[in-house]
Amino acid sequence: MEFKHESVLLNETIEYLKVKPDGVYVDGTLGGGGHSYEILRRLPRGRLIAIDRDMDALYAASVRLKDFNNVTYVHDNYKNIKNILKNIDIERIDGAILDLGVSSYQLDEVKRGFSYMHDAPLDMRMDKGSALTAEHVVNNYSEDDIARILFDYGEEKWAKRIAKFIVEERKKRSIKTTFQLVDIIKKAVPASKRRTGPHPAKRTFQAIRIEVNDELKGLDSAIDDFIDVMNPNGRIAIITFHSLEDRIVKNMYKKLENPCTCPKNLPCTCGKKPVIKIITKKPVTPNKEELKTNPRSRSAKLRVAEKLLF
Repeated sequence: MEFKHESVLLNETIEYLKVKPDGVYVDGTLGGGGHSYEILRRLPRGRLIAIDRDMDALYAASVRLKDFNNVTYVHDNYKNIKNILKNIDIERIDGAILDLGVSSYQLDEVKRGFSYMHDAPLDMRMDKGSALTAEHVVNNYSEDDIARILFDYGEEKWAKRIAKFIVEERKKRSIKTTFQLVDIIKKAVPASKRRTGPHPAKRTFQAIRIEVNDELKGLDSAIDDFIDVMNPNGRIAIITFHSLEDRIVKNMYKKLENPCTCPKNLPCTCGKKPVIKIITKKPVTPNKEELKTNPRSRSAKLRVAEKLLF
């Protein structure tokens, strides 16, 4: 299947990055290469570090970006940014983009098991070399752990009931496919609550995907690391697709902009200085035109910060 992923908030992201023609930039979530392509068009004398956990994404993007000779492709997790840069002898960068969440390709490629709309093996791994799968989670995690994941990562109010139904069903047979899981969720969620709102499996699938790919853990420290290796005036642009990610980004930006830990009614004695300036005081969201052409962009939020001079 062709790797298709329509880059969300593309124009806004590129505009906020303010790409320097001779700078060093990182696309930490390469995907289909849409953001990278626009960065490279503005980077005739610079260098782009393109990172992704998905080998399919790296291959597809390398084809799309074949006309550019200033790209370094890295199969890794963006959270390892400091080691990645060390391994390729780069000390500082001038900007970075993180487009978090699952790509359209991953959702649409049935065999990856990300979508509740297609029957497929329960997989959900962004990196197909990883050991943990969705099948393992639903068949081996305790009822309490499943409920916790669904509540914490999916904000699913029926988490305990869904977890109970999953555990009861797996006693009869292993849960191996997406549609098996969807059927269990539909049985667990009362019919009256399924008639309105999003698909009843949406939050559960999101939660399990986040668990399988360890998406939230270390996001805050990764933002800190990206800022740490950034040159003054460099910018980081982060696109999120659900409230959990957005909250982490928002709070981390605030912490870096105002790191003082002293009581607000007393003079500062901790000596901690602001590290960044938040550029987007409110998150940037898709306009009506983008929502019309790409409905999957509806929950996207872009937040941008700039590294301060010392």
